[in-house]
Amino acid sequence: MILQYKGIPVYYEDEGQGDAIILLHGFLENSTMWQGLKPVLLQNNRVICIDLLGHGQTDCLGYSHTMSDMADAILLVLDHLQTNTYTLIGHSMGGYVSLALAEKNPKAVVGLCLMNSMYHADDDRLKKLRIKANKMVQTNFESMVRMSIANLFSSESLITHKLEIEKVVEEALKTSPQGYIAGQDGMRLRDDKFEFYKSLQAHKLIVIGKKDPVVEGEQILRETEGTDITCEELSFGHMSHIENKEELSYILKHFIEFIHS
Repeated sequence: MILQYKGIPVYYEDEGQGDAIILLHGFLENSTMWQGLKPVLLQNNRVICIDLLGHGQTDCLGYSHTMSDMADAILLVLDHLQTNTYTLIGHSMGGYVSLALAEKNPKAVVGLCLMNSMYHADDDRLKKLRIKANKMVQTNFESMVRMSIANLFSSESLITHKLEIEKVVEEALKTSPQGYIAGQDGMRLRDDKFEFYKSLQAHKLIVIGKKDPVVEGEQILRETEGTDITCEELSFGHMSHIENKEELSYILKHFIEFIHS
């Protein structure tokens, strides 16, 4: 389905019946990334997938899409669908957007899962890397996309999941250079949400990959010790929905069941 937002189309899928689960994909991904997990989630829930700004079938608004910009587009869709309460599951950049959305409408959020994602802002090193990537992508888009995707997987998965990785690359290459640049810039500009996430009155879960080259899992485990944030650690990299699909399906299913028990 398509909804118009500030003159651009925003694509979403709305399936199933029950409590609303909002699935937000990561950078260079789109709603198709959830195909392997949706059957489990749809058993007892309404599942809404939304393509973020500059990704999938949702167009760009400019050359910088802040996490707040993306959250505003999602809120429009959720308002249109008359969704008053929901659980957010955000993968990577989708986790950053989930935090921005929850900050705008905390009373609506009953659960928030950061899936291979985190609550901290970029440090100076990462900010510089994003600026460099945005310069390089202007002249070497396909190579940059392929490298970006390969860097998300553990070394073992690069061998054992070759077919799935090529499908991820195929979808990633559908992202326009403008969408790439705007997403990177928005992530660079995001602020720290650790204190907000700790204080959020909702069920909270972080899914960590032990071999994730992007997210500092050990740091998250240290920082969340003694809080009401639950952490689940899986064996491979940043793409748990591919690398640890069965375990992740089990974790998400029981997270949602616990929220509504």
